[in-house]
Amino acid sequence: MKHLLTISGLNAGTEDKSILHDVDLYLDANQTHVLMGPNGAGKSTLGRIIMGDPAYQVESGSIEFDGQDISEDSPEKRSLAGIFLSYQAPVEIPGVPLYSFLRTITQKRPELKASARQFRIRVNEICEQLDMDPGYLTRELNVGFSGGEKKKIEMLQLLLLQPRLAILDETDSGLDVDALSVVSRGMQAYRESCDGTLLVITHNTRILERLHVDHTHVMVHGRMVERGGSELIGRIDAEGFERYGVHEEVSAS
Repeated sequence: MKHLLTISGLNAGTEDKSILHDVDLYLDANQTHVLMGPNGAGKSTLGRIIMGDPAYQVESGSIEFDGQDISEDSPEKRSLAGIFLSYQAPVEIPGVPLYSFLRTITQKRPELKASARQFRIRVNEICEQLDMDPGYLTRELNVGFSGGEKKKIEMLQLLLLQPRLAILDETDSGLDVDALSVVSRGMQAYRESCDGTLLVITHNTRILERLHVDHTHVMVHGRMVERGGSELIGRIDAEGFERYGVHEEVSAS
């Protein structure tokens, strides 16, 4: 069976430190996966390595996307292939209006190309869906936005680009209840509007309440230590990570 994403025997890290050890991960199309683990487990590192972040090096193992080895591909090539990563702290880009940025990245994807009018209508529809002020579109990308506003912008990009694989790295971090609700709706809308696969990296179980989770993965000290269904989320929520020899609470709020 061909998986959408196949990670086999992955050992990776920075020049100074090995972080991931013999990681195996298999994601199929049209599924929702959750990756949990204590702070420093290597979860965010895994997301960045899948995306091709040059700060990390693959020491051994392979990463395949839709049957193709992408271990040496640039982040741009991976993005064009349909991989999307949301960051815990989105980068501010002065001088680049959000609307222009969105228009440029969609024009790079043949399947998303549209007339100026069609694009404007689509973006405004998504803004309405996310309760997002269309005035944001004229502002510089992420400049001066609050944490919650930046997350809304990422949800806008997610729904506009409709990636085949969306990796959301602690996208709920530091959000108030209203912003958390918007992010949760965005994830739900993504899963309902296309056949994409969602990999949610999180400590916060509340953000998962509206999602049907197919598989849950647990990472500790750079190793995958358990895999299960959605019931594993409830167990970790109740017991924390003590069963894996780690004393850390899991946030449910």
